[in-house]
Amino acid sequence: MLVEAAAVAAGGGLLAAYAVGCPASQLLGSTVFHGPRGSRRIALTFDDGPSEWTPAVLDVLGENRIKATFFVCGRNVERKPEIVKLLAASGHELGNHTYSHPCLLLHSARTADDEIQRTQRIIEEAAGVLPRWFRPPYGVRAPGLRRILPSLRLTSVLWTAIGNDWKCQADEITARVLAKTANGGIICLHDGDRAEGIAGRRETVTAVKRIIPELQSRGFEFVTVSELFGNPAAA
Repeated sequence: MLVEAAAVAAGGGLLAAYAVGCPASQLLGSTVFHGPRGSRRIALTFDDGPSEWTPAVLDVLGENRIKATFFVCGRNVERKPEIVKLLAASGHELGNHTYSHPCLLLHSARTADDEIQRTQRIIEEAAGVLPRWFRPPYGVRAPGLRRILPSLRLTSVLWTAIGNDWKCQADEITARVLAKTANGGIICLHDGDRAEGIAGRRETVTAVKRIIPELQSRGFEFVTVSELFGNPAAA
């Protein structure tokens, strides 16, 4: 009996880990982490903004005529609403990244609901658009999302390539992204630093300047997350 109980507990732990951390898991609500694998389209996404570095990212995107998806934190939107308005006016897509960037697994479903709903309202007030995509902080999902996201018509978005640009230099950021990007890929970078209000994203900007032309030379086309999934009207 003790062996059986231990096996059940271990199995339950593995299932919980899969549900929370595996990009392909649908156990905690609808989640995507890549688009059509037969398409050369890829989505460039940025988390944790807006910050004082977001305009520099926008300049690079504008120079290359690329639209991206920005998963913004509500607290940062309150600090810099003019940047969020600029993002929307420039044709970029806005996604929900919670209000204060907590690890949702460590909080109640009620807290998660408040974080997400509050950010939806803040983004709509600042930019006049209501996000349809949600990215959980740290890429960690929580059981409450299974109910919360459908009620807000949100879909969770993870990634196929992440640059670890909160700790890496431009060379390593670039190498990580280039090595992992494939058909239908979703790239995760950062234009802010959680909801701290202060960010240092010089290395990210440098990396983006290198990543875009290299991936374009490989035949990839950059689109928003909505466009990646065939809904340009929502982008």
